[in-house]
Amino acid sequence: MEENTLPLEEVNNWLDEYKSANDDKTKKKLKELVVLACMPIVKKVARSLARRSTDPVEDITQVGSLGLIKAIDLYNPQISKNFKSYATYLITGEIRHYLRDRTTIIRAPREIKELSFRVHKLTLELTEKLGTAPTDKDIAEALQMPQSKVEECNNLDRRTTTISIDQLVGTDDNSISLVERIEDESQKEAFNSYENRIILDDAIKRLEPLEQKLVTLNYYEGLNQREISQKLDISQMQVSRKLKKALQKLFEIITKKGLSKYE
Repeated sequence: MEENTLPLEEVNNWLDEYKSANDDKTKKKLKELVVLACMPIVKKVARSLARRSTDPVEDITQVGSLGLIKAIDLYNPQISKNFKSYATYLITGEIRHYLRDRTTIIRAPREIKELSFRVHKLTLELTEKLGTAPTDKDIAEALQMPQSKVEECNNLDRRTTTISIDQLVGTDDNSISLVERIEDESQKEAFNSYENRIILDDAIKRLEPLEQKLVTLNYYEGLNQREISQKLDISQMQVSRKLKKALQKLFEIITKKGLSKYE
């Protein structure tokens, strides 16, 4: 896992609990906890792809969060234990699709578009099965086709033609401009983020004051460990250790495991 997250084994444990939970409220809290712990993965991918775009990295990070949420819902721990690779693939795909919809028109032959869908679907399946993203050669062999065809499909996501954000998207009867679509999605994400914060608020309030502060600064205000260390005048190692401890406490509070310790 990336900086500020628990070891992969811990997150896998949370995912197992999420998949088996019967109570909707508990499931929502566990999902948000996994999202919090894995946000550094989203931020790393967003920063990487933001270099190819004029969009603010904050907006791209929000889109990447949708990919993370999809990964949490679709992940099957009985098939693969490498959630990080699986999530990274979906996060990257979500951001690339967003950037393509916003800034590009791709005019490709129908055959390549259909093949691109098959390549994407197979890549997702192999990523889950292998625990890592397959190579173009792996995909070509699975589909029994030349590797050059797979490479052509993958290049589809990288080809861009700039368009105006005033361009209409959707059907003729229900078209809106890209700028309107962007605003709608931003408002929706802002609401969802607020709603998720409320979901975890009761659990966060049961942490020690310093742990509450660390979780708020890191996961809700977006400060990294070095910035938190400087702001609170404690070592970066203390920040890292206490953040991990705080997330583990949240898991125990949510699942009521060891709950008496925090009463």
